[in-house]
Amino acid sequence: MPKMKTHSGTKKRIKVTGSGKLTHERTNKRHLLEVKSSRRARRLAGDAVLAPADVKKAKRLLGR
Repeated sequence: MPKMKTHSGTKKRIKVTGSGKLTHERTNKRHLLEVKSSRRARRLAGDAVLAPADVKKAKRLLGR
């Protein structure tokens, strides 16, 4: 069996924490920020834990 390759797009978007959780950056923080409220922009900062429904798929794409 050949080695399984890590999905390049996934490895750029999702990081694995020391405890094994998967984190990602929130969407809508790249451009057009002057339209969005400061409160919304602050909420979008920082990483979020990946939704439980997506964890299995993401781990497979990461080769874990």
